[in-house]
Amino acid sequence: MAKAPIDIRSLARAHTTRAVQVLAGIMDQPDCPPAARVSAATALMDRGWGKPHQTSETTVRRAVAKEIPDNELADIALGSSEGAAVEAVDPSQLN
Repeated sequence: MAKAPIDIRSLARAHTTRAVQVLAGIMDQPDCPPAARVSAATALMDRGWGKPHQTSETTVRRAVAKEIPDNELADIALGSSEGAAVEAVDPSQLN
């Protein structure tokens, strides 16, 4: 995504106070649809505190390649995941 020219950002930032007030007003307005209130609250939180970090969990196995059986090396080379049924591959055909 290309960066916005500085003057456009500057113009937009000039409306920050009013924009925050509008978002807060929508959030606090009981007559507004709940989706609009949640959206306004989310926008305020994201701008004030930043978006929540996303996390992921990964299991890493370290091993010396020459100590891994050929069939496991073939699975790694083919990108198969643990537990998935994989068609048997003759390791001599991989070179």
